Amino acid sequence: MANVVEALVPGGKASAGPPLGPALGPLGVNVAQVVAKINEETSDLNGMQVPVKVIVKSRTEFEIEVGTPPTSALIIKEVGGEKGTGDKTTIGDLTMEQVLKIANIKRKGLLSKSLKNAAREVIGTAGSVGATVDGMSSKDAQLAVASGKYDEILEAKA
Repeated sequence: MANVVEALVPGGKASAGPPLGPALGPLGVNVAQVVAKINEETSDLNGMQVPVKVIVKSRTEFEIEVGTPPTSALIIKEVGGEKGTGDKTTIGDLTMEQVLKIANIKRKGLLSKSLKNAAREVIGTAGSVGATVDGMSSKDAQLAVASGKYDEILEAKA
């Protein structure tokens, strides 16, 4: 039976220290090989916390499943911010193209059935971390999407 280790690691910068090393060591797998594979698969997510699942089948055989970072982390990366804000300050502005890029990355994990609704979910999260969309508040941007202002770009990306 395979053992599964789940952890949240920094993209491209996982190490043999906690949380991976102590969890993988007792399973007898080569921790350095596992860490190298995780870093290879998460290198494009540099600086973001990434959920990973390591499935250890034997001492020499393992499989890595990389999840997607939280929507808020993707938004903060897109606007070039350090972290979200809990108050009324703005950390940056997303374009609708960036919203759709994030919606497509997160599509499997979102509850939305359509790209339009996925975009509205991303816009809602953008508002909670302090980002605006095309200069609008998240509420105004959601209303703009719902009213059809962005239908042309949404259909092109669907």
